[in-house]
Amino acid sequence: MEPPGEKPREAEGLNITPQLLKSCSGEFALDSILLLKLRGLGLVDLGCLGECLSLEWLDLSGNALTHLGPLASLRQLAVLNISNNRLTGLEPLAACENLQSLNVAGNLLATPGQLQCLAGLQGLEQLRLRDPLARLSNPLCATPSYWALVRELLPGLKVIDGERVSGRGSELYQLCRDLDSSLRPSSSPGPRTIEAQPWVDPGYWESWPVQNSSILEEACRQFQDTLQECLDLDRQAGDSLAQALEALSPAETTSSFVF
Repeated sequence: MEPPGEKPREAEGLNITPQLLKSCSGEFALDSILLLKLRGLGLVDLGCLGECLSLEWLDLSGNALTHLGPLASLRQLAVLNISNNRLTGLEPLAACENLQSLNVAGNLLATPGQLQCLAGLQGLEQLRLRDPLARLSNPLCATPSYWALVRELLPGLKVIDGERVSGRGSELYQLCRDLDSSLRPSSSPGPRTIEAQPWVDPGYWESWPVQNSSILEEACRQFQDTLQECLDLDRQAGDSLAQALEALSPAETTSSFVF
């Protein structure tokens, strides 16, 4: 059993303070910070984060946030990762007029209507509501037609859940998606497919963002996600080919003895 003094501190969580921001960024002035990585710190309150007026790239994933109020003052913010929190609304982000890429996978968004506040963001091109590799999702993703609803609500999106839905490359993404569906194990009896295992340890492909280009960092992350998906598809294809060869080998062996 945990000591009596542990639970109150755990429940209280951690608030963002100027000291925390300066120690994480190495900057002396809050309005000079361009990039911030505050992942998995147990944050429950954004505190003075709204004073970082020059912030362009922000990672708040893996915390316990329930509201985003201070983010409304971050007009320069272009890339935001708030995945794996406890958010039920995104209203403050309506003021982030330069937002281009948003990751909200692993929160409590239940209806497409909760994304209505993003409709006025003309530059928003990438939105992630679901991340299969990290096993993160939102309740609204349980609706089979959520993709179509999101595209109708936010027609300017070019990428949803890491897959291109418009522009160059959308046909390739659809082809890869169809291939992935065809390689999934069926319910028919047959040899059991061995589940593919990662080639490298978790976090191997992750890198710290380049200080002078927040968009480049997000592009690298998107490429790394796509690369990992391609590797998974390659392993699945290899397993399927191995099963097919195993199933055909008895027939080929028998025919080789016929004169």
